[in-house]
Amino acid sequence: MAKLWDRMQLLPTVARLASRAPRDPHQAWERYWRGIRTTGTTGDVLWDADSPAERRQYADLLLGHFDPALPVVDVGCGNGTYTRWLATDFPRVLGVDVSAGAIDRARSETADTPNAEFAVVDVTAPGAGELLVSRLGPANVFVRGVFHVLKADKQAALAGNLRTLVESRGRVFVAETNFPGNSLDYLAELGATGRDVPPQLRRALENLPRPGRFGTPERRSVFPDTDWQLIAEGPVGIEVVPMNDARLPQRVPGYFALLAGA
Repeated sequence: MAKLWDRMQLLPTVARLASRAPRDPHQAWERYWRGIRTTGTTGDVLWDADSPAERRQYADLLLGHFDPALPVVDVGCGNGTYTRWLATDFPRVLGVDVSAGAIDRARSETADTPNAEFAVVDVTAPGAGELLVSRLGPANVFVRGVFHVLKADKQAALAGNLRTLVESRGRVFVAETNFPGNSLDYLAELGATGRDVPPQLRRALENLPRPGRFGTPERRSVFPDTDWQLIAEGPVGIEVVPMNDARLPQRVPGYFALLAGA
């Protein structure tokens, strides 16, 4: 009963904050990134934990399956944290994001990584796959935390453009949050109550599209067997910036998939 009451108290707070978010996703992401002051483990960006533990979950799969002769595209790169990490193992990495504000920040934070570059690209837009192939040729793709904030039609559009981009040699690695409860349970897990919402979480609620979950059922729908071959999938822990008083690591249940074109 106490847990139910806590959720009931949280509901109007979430509704009030979410009502401030722009309806247009492009505007929402631009406003979000233009308002960011600091990034990294103690910064404003909810998902920018810059966690070595999370990266270790991905490293062997990427090194074992990404052809190093191909460039890597980091889709939804934000401020470039994972673009910079990928550039430590791959000779050319392009971070792309729908927000010019995110790309400006990524460039300012990546001055000492010459093999990482950035561009404003909406990879859900018609022709985005062809655009990237014309610039890079076939590529490997890294996606962390993008599909779960897209509506179904945009998920399908993104996957279609990725199929064009990987051609026959590239691979796609996807890591997404896959929280098993409802949205209020998810917010409470991150530390939100009816009396207080951590600032990183508050900023996301006030600006960004409502997130969902992305696991095996969603992957099967978005990456159909007619177009894709599943190489590996399973659970992962997605780290967010610490929002508890002790500043201890916080992990959200997640899902990964590694795919090749069929």
